[in-house]
Amino acid sequence: MQRQVFEYDQPDRFVAGTIGEPGQRTFYLQASARGRMTSVALEKQQVAALAERVDELLDEVLRRSGGTAVPAMAPSDTEDSAPLDNPVSEEFRVGTMAIDWDDDAGLLLLEAHALVEPDPDAMTDGTDAGDEELAEPLDDEGDGGVFDTDDADDEAVELDEEPDVDVLRVRLTAAQARGFAKRATKVVGAGRPACPFCGLPLDPSGHVCPRQNGYLRR
Repeated sequence: MQRQVFEYDQPDRFVAGTIGEPGQRTFYLQASARGRMTSVALEKQQVAALAERVDELLDEVLRRSGGTAVPAMAPSDTEDSAPLDNPVSEEFRVGTMAIDWDDDAGLLLLEAHALVEPDPDAMTDGTDAGDEELAEPLDDEGDGGVFDTDDADDEAVELDEEPDVDVLRVRLTAAQARGFAKRATKVVGAGRPACPFCGLPLDPSGHVCPRQNGYLRR
């Protein structure tokens, strides 16, 4: 099947959002512009990692420019607390994501690559996964990179290859990127409240707290 590239240059809207109740939420990235819309699903920790990486990259660009290239915080006119636009039709589930900064255009490039299911044949070819070549980490220039948010080590490589999978590719102004990161951080934190005793999420029906010897707290 031919891969699809969903491309948006400074879209009318680009947000992270959810569908479902706290504890049962599905997370999405959604881009829309000029009558078209693309939604891709991803995990909560991927949204959190992406928001953090976007802010880190913009902070580095800000530092290198002497405080002039990008806003230090999300401008008020980028505030967006509206829900996802309907209908939410999942194009694919995200595997890896990538960000980079285009100095010439003054834009942040963000890519979300479709999840690739492991090949069972490749997993039994006798190769030791521990001997795989590690990706090159980000350098101190803060120019972005590709990262797999399912990997706790979050290694990164430069954006120099076209992935052979479906891709959502979005170019954002610095203000748009700051606004995206701010909202995404709020979305991640808007789930179930934490138990004040053990820190685990509280369910609406109650919570078996290990700090209370397994008693149900409501």
